[in-house]
Amino acid sequence: MSAGLDTTLQGILGDRTQKALQKAFGLSTVGDLLQHYPRRYASRGELTSIAGVPIGDQVTLVAEVVSAKQRPMRQKRGSVLEVVISDGTGLVTLTFFNQAWRQKDLVPGARGMFAGKVGEYRGERQLAHPDYELFSDEEALVQNSEEWAKRPIPLYPATSTVASWQIAKALGIVLDVLDDLPDPLPATITDQERLLGFREALEKIHRPAEESDWKDARRTLRFHEAFVLQTALVRRRLRAQSVESTPRKPGELTNGFLQALPFSLTEDQLRVVEEIHDDMASGHPMNRLVQGEVGSGKTVVAATAMVTVAGTGGQTALLAPTEVLANQHFRSLVQTLGPDMSARINPVLLTGALGAAERKKALLAAASGASQLVVGTHALLGDTVQFADLGLVVIDEQHRFGVDQRDALRHKGSHPHVLVLTATPIPRTVAMTVFGDLDVSTIATLPQGRLPIESHVVALADHPTWYPRVWSRVAEEVAAGRQAFVVTSAISSSVREEGELEDEESEGTPTIPRASVEDTLPMIRNLPEFASLKVEAIHGQMPTADKDQVMQAFAAGEIDVVVATTVIEVGIDVPNASIMVILDADRFGVSQLHQLRGRVGRGEHPGTCLLVTHAEEGTTARARVEAVAATLDGFELAAADLELRREGDVLGASQSGRRSGLRLVRVTKDAELIDRAREYAEALLATDPELGGHPELLATLQARLDERSEDYLEKN
Repeated sequence: MSAGLDTTLQGILGDRTQKALQKAFGLSTVGDLLQHYPRRYASRGELTSIAGVPIGDQVTLVAEVVSAKQRPMRQKRGSVLEVVISDGTGLVTLTFFNQAWRQKDLVPGARGMFAGKVGEYRGERQLAHPDYELFSDEEALVQNSEEWAKRPIPLYPATSTVASWQIAKALGIVLDVLDDLPDPLPATITDQERLLGFREALEKIHRPAEESDWKDARRTLRFHEAFVLQTALVRRRLRAQSVESTPRKPGELTNGFLQALPFSLTEDQLRVVEEIHDDMASGHPMNRLVQGEVGSGKTVVAATAMVTVAGTGGQTALLAPTEVLANQHFRSLVQTLGPDMSARINPVLLTGALGAAERKKALLAAASGASQLVVGTHALLGDTVQFADLGLVVIDEQHRFGVDQRDALRHKGSHPHVLVLTATPIPRTVAMTVFGDLDVSTIATLPQGRLPIESHVVALADHPTWYPRVWSRVAEEVAAGRQAFVVTSAISSSVREEGELEDEESEGTPTIPRASVEDTLPMIRNLPEFASLKVEAIHGQMPTADKDQVMQAFAAGEIDVVVATTVIEVGIDVPNASIMVILDADRFGVSQLHQLRGRVGRGEHPGTCLLVTHAEEGTTARARVEAVAATLDGFELAAADLELRREGDVLGASQSGRRSGLRLVRVTKDAELIDRAREYAEALLATDPELGGHPELLATLQARLDERSEDYLEKN
């Protein structure tokens, strides 16, 4: 029997094993399993140190049996077998109930791998009923003992139902029947980079004879990943640049708009406007990402592009991720454009919350060209929405949308220009890895007059008595005539808001009940210092009309304090809001905390952000919160975020799955590798843009970067 990368595991490993691997890791094909790379490697000869393994972790230990003894249970009939193992740095007890027969295998001196969840009993670490596999004496005798002792043991990401050695056995079976695989990399690159062949690299990463084997294999496969991804991105970029589109050049309308602005654009804003105008005048579709800090003035830059397109008779569609944001953008753009320009362009709003008559009116304005700016949510993507001459698509917070949604809007015009806006600063390596098919512009400086925001960590684990002072501080700001945000991660004790960190991402987050809008709202209203204040709530499950009503009342100063979820994360502009309290701040990501904080200090009063956390000092969760408090520089924070997050989460936890092939590349460490891969990809595609001369590479691109992972590239 022989197998290729697309062969299903069921036919090779059997139904039971395949189902276990599918359930545990989503593995269904040979290629999937081969990309389930070892987490680390242990040695038979020198026991690996596992001192300090956290309680509650699922672990695989390479250790030696020190002692084994059986004793009767105190409360029940039966016996307990207690086996003490050592890894050279400490002791762990294995406990087996009513399984005395295991004592004949687990004798002092026996070595093997032991897998289970680390628990604690009377202050000592233990594994209850662990899986284990002892190293075979016969194996050691058959082979040269020195060679056997130095052979690395691959340890795989495992679960309580599928142990590391079971994965290793499955991989051994697959590798034994695996066909010779064509190498997706051109031979010239393989030679220049001194890489292993593809088939050899897969063999050596899973079955290394010595340490240098897996290191060479990992280096080869890391380069494969970077090169395949960069080739896909460069290819998409070249394809976009080869298409013709209507040139949109600035004219009198643009000049009049810029001259009428009540402020001067910053140097960064002027440079980005120039880059956008150069793109739109080129005769090819613009594909540009504009990243800028919260409050850096991306709206006026986008408005300038919209006016330029309107000056050529074209229309703009602005796609926002939520109805709250769509409404906010609409009001903000009308204000930025001013009364005369708004009358000329006639902006309309199109969301799912519109009544039938209003919707019909907006659809007609878009289809007839009477409106040259249509702002909306996913409602813009519907089949009934048509445009007379769609020249520009603006997408706010690109990570909220997939490629299908972007293309659905783009296809409503004849190759319109695309402008993507994000307030999440993106380090260069991430921009190259994730947004590599877009040109990137950065607005780094804040407009003049923006006041700094003071950020403080309220560490309740260290100072539980500080909590009442948080609310006194909010009351003081409101008494001074200002307004406040209070942010929670959940709507109620059982309902999270979209975007909160998953439990596996929030490492170090305490297991106390999370604060919620449902609980926090009445608590605040009942505080004596809040007795005369108007306190209201806003969250994602409220009807759109209610959400918009609360935000408009808050913006108008009719509400003193808003208790909210992350629906206020981006695009909400209330200049009189001067203080924000973020409860359970450790339950949010670094960039999300930075975005939320940017909602205050947008007017004449300096902003204050209180980051309330129960996380203990020294945990990753606490480090995230402290990183945000330490700096207002979003790019510095983005770099810190990469260092703090677990490597597998850097490009997005769930979306960076095996289909994209991104399993070994680390944007925190692999900038040089990504650069080299990019150069090779550009050189190759310059001479063979359709990859007709490189069928193996083309096939790999099609297999690894299918529609789902293209969607991943867009979302992240």
